[in-house]
Amino acid sequence: MRNDFSAVACVKGNREAPNISGVVRFFQKNDGVLVEAKISGLPKYNKTGFFAMHIHEGGSCGGIDFSETKGHYNPDDLPHPYHAGDLPPLLSFSGSAYMAVMTNRFTVRDILGKSVVIHSEPDDFYSQPSGDSGEKIACGVIKRR
Repeated sequence: MRNDFSAVACVKGNREAPNISGVVRFFQKNDGVLVEAKISGLPKYNKTGFFAMHIHEGGSCGGIDFSETKGHYNPDDLPHPYHAGDLPPLLSFSGSAYMAVMTNRFTVRDILGKSVVIHSEPDDFYSQPSGDSGEKIACGVIKRR
């Protein structure tokens, strides 16, 4: 697979968190996918400063509270936190976050047309089905770059 294949999701907040904006980029590498997130406008009401971020199955940010994003991307039907779409959390610093991670749980082609969702709370990496990560507060659809 070419390692220059990439995708991007432009993330926007919902009505309760309208200041959230940013990009999540996906770069196919030989041994996995480099995921890079740059997000700003994260709300200050979260006491820990951590916000869960996942890839969801649905390819639309529509619906009430982003309901069209559906559940986590989980093609192998594994328990949380072993879903292919489970990602490390974002850590807000004065409302901004940067995160980069390599993963071999999916390829860029696998996630095209799916969505990236930021949740209002941190992921506890335990609770089923989605880590008790709170409401969906921001979303972006993953598109080829």
